[in-house]
Amino acid sequence: MYFYAARQPILNREKELIGYELLFRDGVDNVFPNIDGDEATTRLIEGSQFNFGLEDLTDNKPAYINFTLDTLLKGYPTLLNKDGVVIEILETVQPGKRLLAIVKDLKEKGYTLALDDYAHQPVWRHFYPFIDIIKIDFLKCDIEIVKALIEDLKPYPHIKLLAEKVETYELYNQAFELGFDYFQGFFFSKPEMVQSKALPPSGMALAELLYETSSVEMDLKKITDVFERDVNLSYKLLRYSNSAAFTRRSEISTIKQALIVLGAAEIKKLLSLLFAAQVSADKPLELIRLSLTRARFCELLAISHGKLKDTGMAFLTGMMSLMDAILDEEMDSVMLKLPLSNEIKTALLKNEGLLAEYLSLVTLYEQGDWQAANDKAQQLNLGDEVPDAYHEALNWVSEQMQVMIDS
Repeated sequence: MYFYAARQPILNREKELIGYELLFRDGVDNVFPNIDGDEATTRLIEGSQFNFGLEDLTDNKPAYINFTLDTLLKGYPTLLNKDGVVIEILETVQPGKRLLAIVKDLKEKGYTLALDDYAHQPVWRHFYPFIDIIKIDFLKCDIEIVKALIEDLKPYPHIKLLAEKVETYELYNQAFELGFDYFQGFFFSKPEMVQSKALPPSGMALAELLYETSSVEMDLKKITDVFERDVNLSYKLLRYSNSAAFTRRSEISTIKQALIVLGAAEIKKLLSLLFAAQVSADKPLELIRLSLTRARFCELLAISHGKLKDTGMAFLTGMMSLMDAILDEEMDSVMLKLPLSNEIKTALLKNEGLLAEYLSLVTLYEQGDWQAANDKAQQLNLGDEVPDAYHEALNWVSEQMQVMIDS
């Protein structure tokens, strides 16, 4: 039995990653099942215990997991480490004496508790002393009711407010101005998420590249691999290859092709320049992580699908898909600066073509929209390899991010 789950990042007011909500999915033979909350939670807990550790999916950040009344009554939360999980009480659970007793017991045991998709009712006040987080669905909430909740919570300053389904900067800004502490949704993929455009490449990656390019015969595969591990380096490589200093410009479809176009001498010049200019500015690590996950996931889909002559195109498409957020710049403007192939630009700007289909499937995974993702996978005839590709991408990115952090 395989264990499959997707994850959705949760960030604080400083836009730092504080945890992931885990979204259940089924095994290879029945990828997107129509099951109830009890079974979803049960199988998620089972999988985390016997198949795939939560810490592997969340990079040692807390896992936000939904619990129904039945799974709470069965004591399933206590199967998990109290420091590694946030117990989300589903909105379908009605407040009552049984639930209050469970909440008190879990709180005494040291667990962090959240009310999911909270609907404001006076009866919930009995729970406030034991609740740590209240989640509000910002796509369908009434702001006046939210303001009333904030007023009612003043005697309980320990409770944090989490805005979920924050899909636009406008919603994020509204929640921020209201004083929300945490945010969940896709606002971070918009330019506002990034506070700085200065994104220095990994020191270790640069050192590795300088070493590799010091040889008379450069190992193109090794150099390509290093560039593909670092979003910032890849962007600078593409930007440099489109410089006015080069009289001949070529459309670029892969990192390898960009390196070949430049040639050894120019690659060494670029690396020396980057190394000399390196600074210690903060990196938006979650954006980098998501960008690399998209890149690797798209590449694995392309490998499985067998429809592209060069699967590096899929990798580069995934990597560049968040460059507008990383640079705080419109994608149209970003694409004008890069010598990317028409296929990649069409995918990123017009959402058309096979590369766009891969990227669409990847983003559906990020959103946990299983039915739509299943339909997309079937439409592309991708078979049963998609869940495995997702987890392989997560594992690959975790390894690369650890290198970046250590460097």
